[in-house]
Amino acid sequence: MTDNINPAPNPFDPAALRLSQSFADTVGVKKLLTTVPVRKPSRQDFVRVHPDPRYRLTPAATIEVKEDREVYLVTPKMALALPGEFSTVTLFTTINRQGVLHLWPVKQPGADGKHNEWHRSAAEAAERAMKKWVRVTASMSLGAYEIFEASGDLPEPVWPDISLEEILKIAFQDRVVDRADHPLVQRLQGVV
Repeated sequence: MTDNINPAPNPFDPAALRLSQSFADTVGVKKLLTTVPVRKPSRQDFVRVHPDPRYRLTPAATIEVKEDREVYLVTPKMALALPGEFSTVTLFTTINRQGVLHLWPVKQPGADGKHNEWHRSAAEAAERAMKKWVRVTASMSLGAYEIFEASGDLPEPVWPDISLEEILKIAFQDRVVDRADHPLVQRLQGVV
């Protein structure tokens, strides 16, 4: 005699196999921060800049290698040995609405104290992003960045519990120019 009242559950029923949307929250996993991009925010991203001065590095020397899409951090000693090769920037700790942390290098005024409009408007955007969610878009006709504040009442960002030193270590893990025989220095000098 068979009991058809309570048939055995189908082990392949999609409804029974589907994880809940909050599964990751319930299993005790912790998202590790292993990559921190160094770049200007995407034109589609609303971002915030960490308001604590301990989360920015200023002034800092960087070299952007456009063809490789990489930014190198240059030690002060090496900056003296590479005049004209680096930019003086402020590295702002930034986060977007998806919780992606990155460093935003904003160029500082030149040796003559002059700021071009691109750099001035980027610095203004970073300053505004300490209090509000902003989006930054390049405007070629304006010759500067346009800054858009979010019109909605967006929640405050959730910053990861990590120091600027740790952020820098992750962001520039193999891109610190700290010696004369560094591959980037040799490349800039035409040795390799």
